[in-house]
Parts: sequence; structure tokens; C-alpha cells
Amino acid sequence: MRTFDFSPLYRSTVGFDRLFSLLDQVGGVESGTTYPPYNIERTGENAYRITVAVAGFTEKELGIEVKENTLTIRGEKQETEESKSSNVLYQGIAARAFERRFQLADHVEIRGARLENGLLHVELVREIPEAMKPRTIPITNGSAKVIEAKAAA
Repeated sequence: MRTFDFSPLYRSTVGFDRLFSLLDQVGGVESGTTYPPYNIERTGENAYRITVAVAGFTEKELGIEVKENTLTIRGEKQETEESKSSNVLYQGIAARAFERRFQLADHVEIRGARLENGLLHVELVREIPEAMKPRTIPITNGSAKVIEAKAAA
């Protein structure tokens, strides 16, 4: 496997340290963890959905948190008296605790989450602030007057 040294770029860039950290982590973050399975889909031009298979979990046993552009989905199965007293001969449905993390791009917001048929759907939207959207600057010819703003004295 190839590794890249980003240290020379740190000397000539400002504000890209998070990007370089993400690039360093690629390949090592998800190694070995496949539970629970999930999908990431694009549902519109700036809309996304993360779907996580959480069969057997209730809303109370699941948690969603966003902190510093990281979406964390946690699940912890609560053991009930019924499950303690039952004699399971084979358990193919996993009921172990999990924590799944997703790195979000800047300006991605969570619109909502719903649990439906054993699938947790998390709706995301990327909304770029008006100040960051491209805008057109009108060009005038040399004969046009420039309007000066006078300060009130």
C-alpha cells in the first residue's frame, strides 16, 4: 500500500489540516468494522440519505449526534426480563452495541431521522450560505458614473 507524506503541504497551506487528516485516515478508519451495514445515497442535487440496518433496535436504544462535522450513530440494546429468561437456541440477529461515524462536508445539515422497518434513515442537506455562493458582478463602461455614498455628518 502506498503512503503519502503531507508534511511539506502543511508549510504552505492554511486551513487544510482537517483535509490532510482525513486523507491520512482513509483506508484505516473502517477496517474490520462491518456492523451494522449501511447505504449512502444521493436523493437530490444537494440532498443525501444515510440508511443504517438496525433490526431489533427501538428509537430509545438508538442515538444520533453531530459534532465538528462528524455524524455518530450509536445503538445499545437494552436487556429485558423477557430476553434474560428466554432460552435462545440460535441467535442470528445481532444485538450488540455499535457506533458508526460519518465525516460530513462543510455546510451539511441533518434534516431528520426516522426508524422504519428496521432501517434508520438519516436525511442530510447541503446548504451553502449566501455569502459563499457565486455571484455575478456587473461590468460598466468608462462613461458610467460611479455613485458615491456620503456619510451622514
